[in-house]
Amino acid sequence: MTSPGSASSPAGASTPSPTVAVVVPAKDEEERIARTVESLRSLAVADLVVVVDDGSSDATARRARDAGAHVVAHRRNRGKAAAMQTGARAVAAAEAAAPRPGTGPRPLLFVDADLAETAARTAPLTGPVLAGAADLTIAVLPRQASAGGGRGLVVGLARRGTLRAAGWSPQQPLSGMRCLTRPAFEAALPLARGWGVETAMTIDLLRAGLRVQEVPCDLQHRVSGTDLRAQLHRAAQYRDVALALARRRLLLGGG
Repeated sequence: MTSPGSASSPAGASTPSPTVAVVVPAKDEEERIARTVESLRSLAVADLVVVVDDGSSDATARRARDAGAHVVAHRRNRGKAAAMQTGARAVAAAEAAAPRPGTGPRPLLFVDADLAETAARTAPLTGPVLAGAADLTIAVLPRQASAGGGRGLVVGLARRGTLRAAGWSPQQPLSGMRCLTRPAFEAALPLARGWGVETAMTIDLLRAGLRVQEVPCDLQHRVSGTDLRAQLHRAAQYRDVALALARRRLLLGGG
């Protein structure tokens, strides 16, 4: 599914990069992070994997580093949006330290930390961006192997909000696996807080006239269940998405 973005885009103005940099926000993912990093390092088009340890209380950072990732850490948990921005800054710093003449900044491939061996299946997201055919690609996941409590309310809110704000109804508006050019990432700043970051990013880039595509990816992640912790997580998601949508309605002048 492709958004109604403009056919030409300012995000394609710079000299293309032949590779992407992967950014993995992670908190308390010691069980899966090494497998995720190892899988991502097998991607032919990814030559840098950055893990942002967002205030973990376990061995996430050490295991990511041992698996070959460049690791940066927050001393305390600051949320997904902050981790994404920290990761982007780490990529920019790495590029400044080792310039690549004749190429532009690497696009950013954001990947959830719990994908384990399936993480490399995010490869289809990179093709349209590296080819200059899209400014942002978003993964559409298959039905998960152990679907638990579901996120229907949050997904519905995000989908309706995106349609209302930007004229496009995404299949999976909360998908955290996405690849975008660096100019597109800059256009999305400042990122919305917490779990509203993906919905807000999509809306902001569509409003800027950039091209957004959803791309099927055969990914499997850990699915939240129905216990109290899972319910609180979904409540936080709903809150953050609602806040992001409300802010964008205000910027539009109401409506």
